[in-house]
This record gives sequence, structure tokens and C-alpha cells, in this order.
Amino acid sequence: MPVVVVFIIFAIALVIAIPVSISLGIVSALPGVFDPSFTVGAKYLIRSMFGGLDSFPLLAVPMFVLSGIIMAKGGISKKIFDVFAYFLGGLTAGMPCAVIVTCLFYGAISGSAPATVAAVGSMTIPVLVSLGYDKVFSTAVVAVAGGLGVIIPPSIPFIMYGMASGESVSKLFLAGIIPGLLIGGLLMIYAFYHCKRYGEDKEKIRAEVSALHQKGLFHVLKDSFFALLSPVIILGCIYSGVASPTEAAVISVFYAFIVSLFVYHTITWQGVWHIFIEAVKTFTPILFVLAASTAFSRVLTLMQVPQTVSAFILDNFHSRVAVLLIINLFLLIVGMVMDTTPAILILAPILLPIVNGIGLDPVQFGVIMVVNLAIGFVTPPIGVNLFVASALSDIPIMDLVRKAAPMIVFFLIALLFITFIPALSLALL
Repeated sequence: MPVVVVFIIFAIALVIAIPVSISLGIVSALPGVFDPSFTVGAKYLIRSMFGGLDSFPLLAVPMFVLSGIIMAKGGISKKIFDVFAYFLGGLTAGMPCAVIVTCLFYGAISGSAPATVAAVGSMTIPVLVSLGYDKVFSTAVVAVAGGLGVIIPPSIPFIMYGMASGESVSKLFLAGIIPGLLIGGLLMIYAFYHCKRYGEDKEKIRAEVSALHQKGLFHVLKDSFFALLSPVIILGCIYSGVASPTEAAVISVFYAFIVSLFVYHTITWQGVWHIFIEAVKTFTPILFVLAASTAFSRVLTLMQVPQTVSAFILDNFHSRVAVLLIINLFLLIVGMVMDTTPAILILAPILLPIVNGIGLDPVQFGVIMVVNLAIGFVTPPIGVNLFVASALSDIPIMDLVRKAAPMIVFFLIALLFITFIPALSLALL
């Protein structure tokens, strides 16, 4: 069965709203159904699905999902925001910048972009609106900055890429730090420009910042201490060698429970059961996508798709710059129509022979891939962050897209820097 037909059927299945996991299962079985000479049968596919889930690094994903939900319910994002608002609030665009830094910081807890948007946006959008900022702008800032949640370590997409490529997850986490800070810095530059052009209600902002200052720095830091300590513990355990990323994810769950239950008292024992239910509901669809995409990637390997695509691109494009631009364009398009997890698990094995052929470090390529797909979180038609932010603020998706467009341009500028300056990804390794 021709590979093109397989991908066309997959695209049609997505367009008619068949769930991704079922679509992947269908196209994985088709080559064996229509081509008797193709050796892959039902037993092989089922073994591939279960084998793909039998991965120790993969256990980190449900743990980070659970940890992020606990901290969202525990109001951790509000305490983090208060610290950055204390220091930045009095500056031009200080409050939007405090939101962006909060997204950076919360991303170092949850590892998920939609979780970052939900946790930070539910608290900061009403605050920004009450301070006189345009509601659409406030929501767009959270939606775009929430994409940092998958770039700043720990990152669920980096775990997926490590699983698909065999690269060290710890190295990928390290490689994401500088790119994440770069993107955050560029978004703050745009926020400064926007507030300079359209103005701010200095009186309301001054009153809000004064209320924080009246509490005193010691009180604000004391109230936020355990929230600020959480990413330090998670990343410290990983980089000090005390724990692997999976073990650190488990530590983060226990830490989140202890802090939310016994320190901040923001969740109750009765609420714990509902948190587990929400975590299971969140992770279960990911689990099915993982199983199906593992089987599909093995089918593609047997059909020699990675080698075919690699040979086509390397034979027709001889410039390293051209190859990288084509890969970026392709990933941007994929990010618009496909969720991050299946995109990484399907495309990483296909694209890795190409990047190896042009001498690109696989770790740097992992960062490039995740940044491309992070942009997909804020671009229609999928744009998960847009849907989450829209649900929080009741603003139509297309209104958010128009307001987010300039920030997406800054995201793309950062992507070019990350693509053509290897040191941004590899300096800390």
C-alpha cells in the first residue's frame, strides 16, 4: 500500500473528527489488510502498543500531569505571581511581564502548556482586566506565554522526544532552559511595546503594587516560599543526580500534596479524590495516543518511510540552511493540525536521519521540534492554548488569534535564533 495513501487516509480521519488514537490505529492496520505481503499483523501491532508503553521515562508524564493539577488546585500560581508583581509591577508593562515570568516559572512545575494557561490564566486574566488592561490582550498574553510550559524543563514533550529518539531526557531539559528564557524575554519586549503604545492605568496599577508593598517583601516571600521552591526541588533532584526525571516527577507529586494540604491548606482530603479523577481523565487520552503512535511509527519504519523522506530532502536540497527552513516550515504546519505527542512520536524517527545527515545535534533538534510544536498551541485550527484561554475569558478564538499574532511573530524570531545558533540549546550541556 503506498505511503501517500496511508497519510491521506490519516488526514481524512482527522478532518472528520475521528479521535487521533483511533485514526492512528486504523492507518497502522491498513498496510497489512490491503497488502498480504506486508508482514505486520494484528498481533504485532498489539505487541507494539504495549511495548511502547513499557517505558520507565514515560512514567514521568502521568506524574507531572498529576503534580500540575494539584498545584493548580492549590493556588500555587497566585503565590508565584505575587512575587513577580511585587518586583515588576511598578515598571512599564510590569504586570503583563509578571504574567509571562509566572508562566515561565509555572512551566517549570507542570511541564504542560495547557495546564500552564489554565492555572495562570484563571488567576491573572481577571487581575489584568481589573487593572485596566484590554481583556483580549490579557488573554492573548497568557495563551502565548503558556507555550513556555513545554519548553522550560521539566517538559512532557521533551520526555516524549527522548522516548522517540533515545536521547537523554536530562540533557533535553537542560537544552530547553536558554531557549525558554529567550522566548520569554522577547514576549516581554513586545508587552513593553504594546503598553507604551496603548498606555496603562498607572493609578490602578500603583494601588495594586502598593498593596503588595504594604505586606512587605518578607511577608510576600514567606507566603510564596514553598511555591517558589517547587521547581528548585524538581530540577535540583534531576541535575544533582539525586533522582532521574521520572523519580523527580514522583517527588513533585508528594511535594505538591504536602504543600497544598498541610502548608497552604488550599485543598482538602475530600478534594484529593476529584484531583485523581481529573488526572486520570487528562492522561488516559494521552496513553491511547502513545500506544497507537508507537505502533504507527514502527509500521512506518518497516515501510522505510524515514529513509525515503530523508533521501528525498537530502537529494533535492543541498544547503543546510534550506533543509532546516523546510523542516521548520513542515513542523509549523504539523503543529497547526496535530497534537504535540503524536507529532513527536511519529515525526521524530522520520526526521532524525535528515538532521543527522546535515550534522545537526539531535538534542538541538529536539528543542527545535518542541518550539515549533509549542507555536502550534497558539495557532488554529488545533491551538489548544487558544481554546483553554477562550474558555477562561469567553473571548472568540479568532479575536485571540488576531491579538496574539504579533507575539507569535516574536516566537518565530526566537525559533530562527534557536535553529541557527546551536549554543542557545547546547551551551549548558
